[in-house]
Amino acid sequence: MASLRSAYDPRNGETAVFPALLHARKEYGGRKIALHDADDRKLSYDDIVRAAFALGHALKKGTRRGEAVGLMLPTGAGAVITFFALNAYGRVPAMLNFTAGTRNLRAALKAGRVKRIVTAHAFIQKAELQTLVDELEPDADFIYLEDVRAALGARDKAAGALGPVLPWAFAAHPDPKSPAVILFTSGTEGDPKGVVLSHVNIVGNIHQILAHVPEALGVDDVLFNPLPTFHCFGLTAGALLPLLGGMKSVLHPSPLQTKLIPKRVQETGATILFATDTFLNQYIRACTGDELSKLRFAVCGAERVRDETRQLVRKRFNVELLEGYGATEAAPVIAVNQPGRNRPGTVGRPLPGMELKFEPVPGIEKGGRMLVRGINVMQGYLYADNPGELQKLPEGWHDTGDIVAQDEEGYLTIKGRLKRFAKIGGEMVSLAVVENVASTLWREHDHAAAVLPDKRKGEQIVLLTTYPKADRTDLQRWAQDHGVNELSLPRKIFQVSSIPVLGTGKMDIGAVQKLAAEIAAQNEATGGKQAAE
Repeated sequence: MASLRSAYDPRNGETAVFPALLHARKEYGGRKIALHDADDRKLSYDDIVRAAFALGHALKKGTRRGEAVGLMLPTGAGAVITFFALNAYGRVPAMLNFTAGTRNLRAALKAGRVKRIVTAHAFIQKAELQTLVDELEPDADFIYLEDVRAALGARDKAAGALGPVLPWAFAAHPDPKSPAVILFTSGTEGDPKGVVLSHVNIVGNIHQILAHVPEALGVDDVLFNPLPTFHCFGLTAGALLPLLGGMKSVLHPSPLQTKLIPKRVQETGATILFATDTFLNQYIRACTGDELSKLRFAVCGAERVRDETRQLVRKRFNVELLEGYGATEAAPVIAVNQPGRNRPGTVGRPLPGMELKFEPVPGIEKGGRMLVRGINVMQGYLYADNPGELQKLPEGWHDTGDIVAQDEEGYLTIKGRLKRFAKIGGEMVSLAVVENVASTLWREHDHAAAVLPDKRKGEQIVLLTTYPKADRTDLQRWAQDHGVNELSLPRKIFQVSSIPVLGTGKMDIGAVQKLAAEIAAQNEATGGKQAAE
């Protein structure tokens, strides 16, 4: 296969994931350190490949090629090696979100027909997930890595020794267009859906990224990834991109360790940080010195980047922040800003090979509902009510559900999700605008907007905020001074102790909506006084 770093050619992505790893080992050298774990283990390409062959040989027992096998591990060497181990022998890793709760995980297992889950005793104990395991045991068998390693037989060890030398004799050779991984949506809008990504989707997306920013990601770069591998951004961009692209990947098990992560960024010599706006903001505020000053840039996706976050990281550390945009269904990167061509407020230009089309939305003048198609766009969905049956996309187009505008130079601006617009007085109002106003005025706090029924205008916007002194009058003054439409202001403001977030760091929209409705109902029952949380 050609190097994934070569000029974009869709044929360069037409390979399976594990052969792409073997090619990277050959291209960059088996002894090169490719992975730095949280326990300070430093693994070379040779180490990763040997471990994948040995572990995969053991894990394949009792399963068949093409079968989905659950993977429930934190971001680290164990998760990455297990991912490659399953792929090496033609099994399909199903990445399970251990923060999603029993109900959502049961739906995910059912949708993907997952009967086995690979995890680790140490992780279950440390993360206090034994209750979750007990509740899921009727649905799937749990396989623990410690037990598998302790029971490795002569044939498993032989596979680890000979596989890297004779990969054609040991590894499976799946069709690059066959499933490589199953990820799951958050389930905030119903049961989680299984997103089936092929080998071409993943490897092709990595090739697109490297071709889009060829001078930004060098083989000497060190990428720091604290994002979960059950999230597509954490898996593809944070873990697989550096490994297949010849860079060192520094993995961290949880993005929530806000005080520890800046220190690790500094200690590991990381030059690039992947994060979300929510987490990056927390890391910056946790810094006591110049922990992030060696970064060349930080890349944020999964949620909108706030202006104050961009300004804060520039002011404190002189680090450029590149905002990107993607979807699990697109493996995930669709667009990203480029160093030297960074346009704040946009998510950059589409990756090479992406096709876009915009469907008009009544009430919205600039922009439309964006659909995407390309080498990276998924094969289709799996649903719990129709287990294992792939629901393909019509003509390969994925409806992002986002309202997006594209300017003359190709830069994309995300207006918001269609489901996150309120229709007030016949006009469409983005909840993101409401949140932007609050974030600009009260920068040290978190905010989320929700839509509730309104007897006169059909819908009304309310704001949840952690700022105890939030006052609508202050929002009105700011809006008047900056020319913001009065319709973009919340009718009511509810103070809360925290804004609900998912394990990925993104706002939990479903939980926000539910909390707003509950507070509104309590207020009505108590005569307008906000009930205690």
